Amino acid sequence: MNDMELLTWVRGPGLNIAIGIFILGTIWRLIEIYSLGRKPDLSVPRHRAGASGFHTILRRSVAPPGMLKRSPVSYIGGYIFHVGLAVVVFLFAPHIKLIESLVGLSWPGLPSSIIDATTIVTLAAMVAVLVDRFFKPAKRFLSTFEDYFTWALTFLPLLTGFMAVKHLLLPYTTMLALHILSVELLLIFIPFSKLFHAFTTFPSRWYNGDISGRKGVSV
Repeated sequence: MNDMELLTWVRGPGLNIAIGIFILGTIWRLIEIYSLGRKPDLSVPRHRAGASGFHTILRRSVAPPGMLKRSPVSYIGGYIFHVGLAVVVFLFAPHIKLIESLVGLSWPGLPSSIIDATTIVTLAAMVAVLVDRFFKPAKRFLSTFEDYFTWALTFLPLLTGFMAVKHLLLPYTTMLALHILSVELLLIFIPFSKLFHAFTTFPSRWYNGDISGRKGVSV
């Protein structure tokens, strides 16, 4: 299989397979989670001011008091690469064109220069978070193979995409094929890994805040 054949495959059958596994896996995981149900709470509600689902989502989206100073790399680097990743994925013109071809939705993108700068900053933030995890004994002890593998699967699409756009290292056709392939591997991995928190973080925060507020517990 030459470069063009590989590119043709990853843009066709490979992409269809990855999207299919991603969708089916996501649906299965959501059914698995929400089918657990919730026992009816028959107690009298004792709502606590400021303790609700939406308040909890907002509060837990920022660093707790003192933690930003105690672990700046984890929080600042984490915010940067999450926001940067979202910007690159959803505001890069070729990505928007792909989304439009799949679901028919489109919106304005950002200039290439901004996307380039965002990609570099995001890659740097991810490297900083990885180095911090490796050199902090407690974080290194708690880290598993899945943590590092997940980091690599998230890092590679950004790196290969940037290298393809800038025509670095390998011919454009080869690098573009590798970029698309890395994205497909990420899509396949998301429903079955910690990356599924993209779908569960905010619902779980809302649930915890809502149930705690009803019980009169401070969140």
